[in-house]
Amino acid sequence: MASPRPVVVLTALDDVTSDHVITALNDRGVPVVRLDPGSPAEVTFSGRAGSGWSWHGPLTTPTRALGLEDARAVYYRRPTPYVPADGLDDQERDFAVAQFRHGLGGLLAALPGCLYVNHPHRNSGAEFKPRQITEAVRAGLDVPPTLITNDSAAARSFAREYGPVVYKPLRSTTYRAGGASRTVWVRPVAADEIGDGVAACPHLFQQAVAKTADVRVAAVGERLFATRITIDGDHLDWRFDYGLINCTPMKAADVPLTVRRGIRAYLKAFGLLFGAFDFALEASGAWRFLECNANGQWAFVDPETTGAITWALADLLEKGHPV
Repeated sequence: MASPRPVVVLTALDDVTSDHVITALNDRGVPVVRLDPGSPAEVTFSGRAGSGWSWHGPLTTPTRALGLEDARAVYYRRPTPYVPADGLDDQERDFAVAQFRHGLGGLLAALPGCLYVNHPHRNSGAEFKPRQITEAVRAGLDVPPTLITNDSAAARSFAREYGPVVYKPLRSTTYRAGGASRTVWVRPVAADEIGDGVAACPHLFQQAVAKTADVRVAAVGERLFATRITIDGDHLDWRFDYGLINCTPMKAADVPLTVRRGIRAYLKAFGLLFGAFDFALEASGAWRFLECNANGQWAFVDPETTGAITWALADLLEKGHPV
């Protein structure tokens, strides 16, 4: 008989990617508690702990109830930022946000005997591109020459030596222009385009890869699911328009052995059970590492691969044993 211990899914209520996994768990008879800790007004909880016993107590939402001690696994997807109650001034809002983040967020990151895919603190640690590149190199993955600098002269020198090069933001942030949300995309840059504005903040420059396709590899535990991505027309970043991409499933065996070993070493270095890896595929067959998103999207790929990833995640969460 299956254990009644539920899987907790922490995500925004409109996260379609999580719906795939929740449906698969429901089909297996695994109970699921879905909540968005960023909407704390809808969550009531009382956690207790003391010498010899870890956190326990009730957590309820308008539709679900959970004993903190009963969770078998947590699927940490895309919760929204904490939103405090109305009627608070700026100082009170900052205080309330901090208390919810460290109180409710802290409890949900400290559930006893629980598997996390992935633990939010490990996700946070894996977001920094300098560390990503360090671990990718250490894992034996092929990383294009990369520079992070706030020195315009160094940037121009790098562009002349390794050109053509591209600029990438080190972190995606909310950016608005003319009242509309904007995204800073990867873009090519020549040495003579690099001005003194580089000194305003660190910039990441990387040698451009002459690629024939991109490859997205979703790693779930020990299992790898690869998709070859092509796009109509020239492109640097296929995420610019999902409607133009063509996704072709690949067999795990199509991923070179050195890349498979590198992916597993990379995940181990960060303590991750899931990662979405992006590679540029050269005409020579070389796989060039671009980045890994520890909480990346995967439900946009072809239906066959989406289904396989869904099943693998459901397997992992249903098992629920810490590793």
